[in-house]
Amino acid sequence: MVLKDILYKTSIEAVKGSTDISVNKIEFDSRLVGKGDVFVAIKGTVSDGHEYIDKAISQGAVAIVCEEIPDELIGNVTYVLVKKANKALAFMAANYYGNPSHNVKLVGITGTNGKTTIATLLYQLFKKAGYKAGLLSTVKILVDDKEYKATHTTPDSLTINRYLKEMEEAGVEYCFMEVSSHGIHQKRTEGLEFVGGIFTNLSHDHLDYHSSFSEYRDVKKSFFDKLPKSAFALTNIDDKNGLVMLQNTVAKKLTYALKTYADYRAQILESQFTGLLLKINEQEVWVKLIGTFNAYNLLAIYAAAINLGLEEIEVLRLMSELESVSGRFQFVVSDSKITAIVDYAHTPDALENVLKTIEDIRTRNEQLITVVGCGGDRDKMKRPVMANIASAMSDKAIFTSDNPRSEVPEAIIEDMEKGVEPHNYKKTLAVVDRKQAIKIACQLANPNDIILIAGKGHETYQEINGVRHDFDDMKTVKEILKELNK
Repeated sequence: MVLKDILYKTSIEAVKGSTDISVNKIEFDSRLVGKGDVFVAIKGTVSDGHEYIDKAISQGAVAIVCEEIPDELIGNVTYVLVKKANKALAFMAANYYGNPSHNVKLVGITGTNGKTTIATLLYQLFKKAGYKAGLLSTVKILVDDKEYKATHTTPDSLTINRYLKEMEEAGVEYCFMEVSSHGIHQKRTEGLEFVGGIFTNLSHDHLDYHSSFSEYRDVKKSFFDKLPKSAFALTNIDDKNGLVMLQNTVAKKLTYALKTYADYRAQILESQFTGLLLKINEQEVWVKLIGTFNAYNLLAIYAAAINLGLEEIEVLRLMSELESVSGRFQFVVSDSKITAIVDYAHTPDALENVLKTIEDIRTRNEQLITVVGCGGDRDKMKRPVMANIASAMSDKAIFTSDNPRSEVPEAIIEDMEKGVEPHNYKKTLAVVDRKQAIKIACQLANPNDIILIAGKGHETYQEINGVRHDFDDMKTVKEILKELNK
């Protein structure tokens, strides 16, 4: 492909050399550069791609896209100066793959909690409706029925466009994509054409990356600011930041809520461990998902599906068939009648929502034991808050390791314990080993008690000192309960 065609819509400051040259492919990782490639030098959070320009050229790069042109230029190499290399990469990736988002109806879901559930359930619903669909999520990537492993909530621009191209070639009509604040801030979604955007909620998260909560909010908002007039912008107005998302968008503005007047409203009529009875815009529907947070998710799905062209009655019918997403309020009941719930809740808001859901369903004749940890090398401010919530809303709380990464697990737990109110100390335990923590929870539980294992959900690994070890919360608790029942 010709370099000047790949550079279409990028904001170019200067060019040294010719853009009328053929390039093989685009790379932003110097280790992957080959003969005839264009290398995009990105200033990342860990390393600066500009330091690898010479390496890329030595490996065969014929063009360099960068924010700073080197002092020494190689004669047969083209240098393209841009203001933001990551933004340039996004447009280049879209052009390189033929702008596949123009031919696949792409819906982006953003917010602190609920992104994975909404994206996955919309994928399920449209598949059940007979459409070919795609999914770009934290849990997995699906090109219709073909599954790929996910590595990031929002992949890099090249990866996004590569999968969208595969979807286009496979005849996929709709793709549902999680859009993270990191992905928006790092310009990974630039150059994509969305037909809709959904806002779920906003709570304390990622302040290790964003300088403040207001910056975190404004990054989310910028996604809606860039939606085209032909798209819809659907927001949860029960969240205090819901209307903020719509302030500057030119897209069709739509709202959903459980508590206030909105375009799409729902009411919970019944809430059980087996599901919810909802009244949505005066129509009743029984769904297999659990909790108020899922009522919001389902309402968003209902509104989005209708705005994507499905009939209301058909949407309600399909919603009743939807299954819960991996690691999102998944539960198992042992032979001794102990209920173990595994949930991805890794923010204060998500943990509180799950515990409130259990509180609404339980009889109060049983114990609620919560096993929870906080990730290492991540936002430290939420650690004491999560511990406070767990200890206040549970009969027993066991603090343990999540993914400690490069941090000392004991230090993370100490940070958590600082948030426990004095009158709740006696309800808490600290058990560093996660498997041992789950085992102790099972040993402490009596028939009909409830165990919540929070934080990791669908993850099948535990990251310790840069090494990923096999670990699955649901698999672990099932094995322990089975062993204790012998």
